[in-house]
Amino acid sequence: MDFNLPATIPSDIPPIDFKSELNDDQLAAVTAEPGPLLILAGAGSGKTRTLTYRVAYLLSKGVNPGDILLLTFTNKAAKEMLNRVEDLTGIEARRFWGGTFHSIGHRLLRMHGEAIGMAKNFTILDSSEAESILKSAVETVDTSFFKNKTHPKPRPLSSVVSMARNTCSSIEETIIHHFPQYHELTDRIQSFSDVYAKRKAEQQVVDYDDLLVNWLKLMEVAPEIKEHYNKRFRHTLVDEYQDTNTLQAKIIDTMGANHQIMAVGDDAQCIYSWRGANYENILTFPDRHPGSEILRIEINYRSTPEILSFANAVIQNRSTRGFDKELRAFKPSSQSPYIVQAMDGKEQAQFVINRIRGLLNEGKDACEIAILYRAHYQSLDMQMELSRSGIKYQITSGVRFFEQAHIKDMVAHLRLVYNPRDVSAFMRLAILLPKIGEKSAQKLYALAVETAKSKQIDFIDALAEDAVVKKAPAASRQDWESLAQSLQDMKQANDSGLPEEVVQMGLEGWYSLYLQGAYDNYLTRMDDLTSLIGFAAQFEEMQDLISQITLLTSEVSDRSMKDSDQSIRLTTVHQAKGLEYDIVFVIGAAEGLFPIRRAVESGDTEEERRLFYVAVTRARDELYLLYPKMNTKGGGSMFLTPSRFIQEVSQDLYEPVRIRRNYGW
Repeated sequence: MDFNLPATIPSDIPPIDFKSELNDDQLAAVTAEPGPLLILAGAGSGKTRTLTYRVAYLLSKGVNPGDILLLTFTNKAAKEMLNRVEDLTGIEARRFWGGTFHSIGHRLLRMHGEAIGMAKNFTILDSSEAESILKSAVETVDTSFFKNKTHPKPRPLSSVVSMARNTCSSIEETIIHHFPQYHELTDRIQSFSDVYAKRKAEQQVVDYDDLLVNWLKLMEVAPEIKEHYNKRFRHTLVDEYQDTNTLQAKIIDTMGANHQIMAVGDDAQCIYSWRGANYENILTFPDRHPGSEILRIEINYRSTPEILSFANAVIQNRSTRGFDKELRAFKPSSQSPYIVQAMDGKEQAQFVINRIRGLLNEGKDACEIAILYRAHYQSLDMQMELSRSGIKYQITSGVRFFEQAHIKDMVAHLRLVYNPRDVSAFMRLAILLPKIGEKSAQKLYALAVETAKSKQIDFIDALAEDAVVKKAPAASRQDWESLAQSLQDMKQANDSGLPEEVVQMGLEGWYSLYLQGAYDNYLTRMDDLTSLIGFAAQFEEMQDLISQITLLTSEVSDRSMKDSDQSIRLTTVHQAKGLEYDIVFVIGAAEGLFPIRRAVESGDTEEERRLFYVAVTRARDELYLLYPKMNTKGGGSMFLTPSRFIQEVSQDLYEPVRIRRNYGW
C-alpha cells in the first residue's frame, strides 16, 4: 500500500483496532487504497464516524496532519470531526487543514491573494455591508430602479447575484431557473452585478462568495500555487458531497488534481437545489475522476427494518438516474409505518395530538417526537390545535407561522381595516413604504384622522384624499395610493362579506407587489399568505379571526432550555435533515402538498422524492404519514389524494389507519 509517506511521520499515535471499531462497510471505506473514492453513506449509517476513522487511519499509516484537507459545510461539523480525531489519535485539531469551504478559502487568499491582485489587508464584508455596496452600484446605473415596488430590493438582488456565482451560471440562466419573477430585469441585473464587482475591487473588499470565487481563480491563474497544493494535500476529504454547488465541485476537483479525493455523501439526500446544490456533482464524480472506486455504507443504526423497507421503496421508484443502494437495519423488527387519512387539516392535527398524548402517557420524551412538513404554511392547523391543547411545542425551522414578517404585515392590514384606531397596525404598514420612518408615519396618521373628521368620512377613505397623499414623501406617493386603494377594497369586502374574502382582497392588492420586490423567496411567502384564506374561512366575524391570531402570537415562544426539552418538535423536512427522532409524524403527505404543487407543475418532482425519503428516514421507531382528504387552504375546498410517493409503494410495507369520530384508531 503506497501512501506516499512523508519524511516526518507522526509518532505516539495510540493503536486503534479498526476492525473491531467499524462494521464491514465502514472498514472498507476507512482502509481503502488511496485514489479517487466515492463513499455512498446512507442515512443513519455512521458517515461522520467513517470520515473520522479515515483520518485516523491515514495518520496511522504515517500521513502528516498537514497533508490532509478536510472540507465541511459547517464550522460545527468540522470542529466535531477534528475533535473526534484528536480524541482517537492525540493529534491536535489545529494541525489539520480542516474547516468549511469559506474558511479554507479565506486562509488561502490571505496567504496567496496577491497573485490575483488582492491586497494583503483585504477585508470581508458582512451581508449588510455587501448589500449597501450593491445598492450603491445599482443607483449608479439606474437612480430610479428601487422606486419600482416590483423590483428586487438589495437583499433579494444580492441573492440573484450570489446564486449565479455559486452555480457558475449567467444571470440570465439564474433568473430563468430560480427567480422567474425578475425575468424582465435580466440585462439590468447583469449590469448591476458588473458594477458591484468593480466597486469591491476598488475598495479591496470581498463578500462571502468571493472567498470561493477567488479561491478557484487563484488555482486557475497561478499554476505554481496550484501545483504546490496538489502536492501538499495528498488526501482531500469532503463531507456531505451531495450538497456541493458547481463552484465548490470545481474547487475540489482543482485542489484534488492528484485524485486523492474521498467524497462522502448520499445522492438520495440531495435536497438543496434551491440554494445552489447540484445533483449532478455526485452522479458525475466517477466520470470526472477516472478510476474512482465506489463504496457503499448501507447498515443503518437508526431505524427499524420496516421503516427502512418503506424508505428503500420510495427511492427505488425514482425516474432519474442515481446510485443503487439499499439500507439494511441493525435494529430488530417492529411495526410498519402507518398511513393515516384525515378529513381535513384540523382532523389531521387532532389525530396527531391524540396520539402524542398517548405516547407521553407511555413515558416517551416530548423532545423525541417530531412533526415534519414540506412547507411552513402546512403547519398552520397543527400549531393552532397544539396551542389549544396545551401541549408544548418548539418550532425548530424558524419562527411560528404568525410571527413571520409577511404574515404580520397581512394581519396588520386586517387589524387596520377592522379598527382604524389601531395605530400600531398603521405604523407597521406605513414604514414599509420608501422614505417613511416612524415620525413621518405618525404625522401622516394624524393628518388622516384630521381629514376624516373634517370631511366626515371613514379613516380608511381619508388615506386616499389628496390632502393626505400630497404629504407622503414623493418617493412613496405611488405606493401610498396603492396601499390606500387596497385597504379601501378590503374595507368594502369586510362590510359586505366574510373574513376570507377580506384576506383574498388583501392578497390581490398592493402587498403582493411589495412582497415581490422585498423577498427573493416571494413564491414561498405567497403560499403562506394564500393559506391564510383557508384559515380565515373558519371564522364568520373579523373580530374572531383577529382575536384567534392574537392569542396564538401572544404565547411565550422564548422558553427556557428546560421547557424546550419538554416540547415536541415542529420543523420543515429541509431543516430536519441530519436529525433523528423516536417518533415522526409527516403531515400533509398528499399530492400538491408533498410533492408541493410548484414542483408538480414544473415537472420536477425527483428532488421532492428525495426530500420525502429524508423525512421517512428521520424516524427511529414509529413513523406516521398523514394526509388530509380535503384542502381548504387558499379558499374553497379541493379533494386530495395520497402523495404519489405513498401510492407507488406496495401496501405490504405500511399499515393504513382509519380515524374514528373520537379520533381513536
